[in-house]
Amino acid sequence: MDQANSPEDDFIDKVRREWNRAYPDIDTSPVEVMGRITRISSQSLHQLDRALAPSGVSRAEFDVMSALARSDRPLRASEVTAVTMFSGAATTKHADRLAKLGLVERQRFERDGRVVLLQLTEAGRALVEAEFPRRVERDRRLLSGLSEDEKVQLTALLKRISVNIDAGLPD
Repeated sequence: MDQANSPEDDFIDKVRREWNRAYPDIDTSPVEVMGRITRISSQSLHQLDRALAPSGVSRAEFDVMSALARSDRPLRASEVTAVTMFSGAATTKHADRLAKLGLVERQRFERDGRVVLLQLTEAGRALVEAEFPRRVERDRRLLSGLSEDEKVQLTALLKRISVNIDAGLPD
């Protein structure tokens, strides 16, 4: 990697130069990709946090609401946990707060009264219906400047990385 700064440099170029200086014998090329994925994710999630702030709902709570909004039926807390990748305790905490806010309701499962199902209230669905399109639009703006072919190629490449991590490649 060229050690000189260029006008096209981004934050990750700077970080990689610093790592190369500190550890010249280590190939830091994965930072080019993974560092950018991490930074893009972090920045995008920060934007979502700011956008959700007026609603009083956290990003994690919005993730719970989104899982419920995507489902065609009420979900068990364990199902929400599986799709959000939160711990069971975190899912319960988020569901409790959302229920207090009137955005999620609990109902007993007909076949087993011990099982609690979660579903959005009308107010919860209205919040998702207001915020989700805004989130998609922010994401669309982040991808501006890429052609349709580039978006397809980027999607395919990122999917390969996603498959690797989902497969649990060793540390």
